[in-house]
Amino acid sequence: MDDGVDDRDTPAEVDATFRTLRRVAVGYFAVFLAAIVGFPLLAVTLDWWSASRLVGGMSPGFLMAAFGLYAFFAVIGVAAASLSSAVEARMLGGPAPEGGPLAGEGEEP
Repeated sequence: MDDGVDDRDTPAEVDATFRTLRRVAVGYFAVFLAAIVGFPLLAVTLDWWSASRLVGGMSPGFLMAAFGLYAFFAVIGVAAASLSSAVEARMLGGPAPEGGPLAGEGEEP
């Protein structure tokens, strides 16, 4: 059955998608690296980061290591995956994330 949709992607489309996804990955890696490097920098430069006490006698640094970093990892992972999937679907004409028509196609009347 030929519905008029070309199911093959050209090399130029694949290359453009690869470059865009690489930019997305580098951007999220930079955010990840800044957070990971920032954590020990706070411990070295700010005394209150490890000396002050918050909930249950835990320092802000401990709370960040115990809970904050895991939440950060989850958020950045979901954000990077969803953005990458949306970019790939939009650029290569795959199914739209909400399960609608192919990305790039208009609704048929």
